[in-house]
Amino acid sequence: MTDSQKWLLLLGCALFGGLLYLLAPVLTPFLISALLAYLGDPLVDRLEARKISRTNSVLIVFCGLFAAILAVVLFVLPTLQRELMMFIKKIPAYLDWFQFTVLPWLTAQLSLDVETLNFDAFKKAMAQHWQTAGGVAAEVAGAVSRSGVALLAWVANLVLIPVLTFYLLRDWDLLVGRIRELLPRRIEPRACRMATDCDEVLGAFMHGQLTVMLCLGTVYAVGLWLIGLDMALLIGMGAGLLSFVPYLGFILGILVAGVAAAIQFQDLMPLLLVFAVFGVGQLLESFVLTPYLLGDRIGLHPVAVIFAVMAGGQLFGFFGVLLALPVAAVIMVVLRHVHERYVSSELYGQGNSS
Repeated sequence: MTDSQKWLLLLGCALFGGLLYLLAPVLTPFLISALLAYLGDPLVDRLEARKISRTNSVLIVFCGLFAAILAVVLFVLPTLQRELMMFIKKIPAYLDWFQFTVLPWLTAQLSLDVETLNFDAFKKAMAQHWQTAGGVAAEVAGAVSRSGVALLAWVANLVLIPVLTFYLLRDWDLLVGRIRELLPRRIEPRACRMATDCDEVLGAFMHGQLTVMLCLGTVYAVGLWLIGLDMALLIGMGAGLLSFVPYLGFILGILVAGVAAAIQFQDLMPLLLVFAVFGVGQLLESFVLTPYLLGDRIGLHPVAVIFAVMAGGQLFGFFGVLLALPVAAVIMVVLRHVHERYVSSELYGQGNSS
């Protein structure tokens, strides 16, 4: 590749990045549809392997996918909203429990000087913060409802996402084939091999990790519900969704559920049962879910996972946290290919000749 071609390629990448930045407000439904199509394409391929036409396979997967989303919206989200409101109402009780139960115990056991802590002022500040947050949320909701353009765009996205998902699912293999045809013939084999490795890693993460998270959330939620905990679904599913970071969901879940059980029951046995629920979930994750659903296909060290999540959150906020592990997995594949080329290069072999 000549210098002029490299500069043209760099300029093209810069223009493409600038175009993506300018079109970011309208790309959201396309990105969501592409993600849903990527998740559903392996199921469509499996149905095609069973002699079902591509269109019928897409219809089956499309209906199943949106039926699951509709079930979550209609049944799970209202329950989570009720439990979240219940949690907000109980925050003063949690603060009182900490002030009158935990702090005296810490004072007696560790000889801490807690008199310098103005806990009443802290509770008052928290209450003002909740009121401010509620006012801001209400104001934003009112502004959105009053804005006909925003409401129209929201409805248009809801209608557009299923349509885009259907067409992307139907033509996914065709689009991938067209992109492959555009690659220069000299780099096409290497680029396809790298893309295949990235697809395997991303597929393992997207399907395997999401399944592990949902299974863990279900185990935690059902276990806490059987104990009788009021916010079983909220705490259980929250702990399951946070489990993509090693031990984060387990630690936060057992802490929050333990505090909720201590305040609600004020007895030792429910607290021990909470520990048992999270212990069973952790054993299932370590010996059943992760080995069978993920295995070693992702290959990210726990330290790398934690760093990727923290770096993604620092650079891009909440969406950076969501995209951190898929991006890290792709970077890992690219680095592995770079390492293979370096090992087979003359630069690496010069050390042996000397």
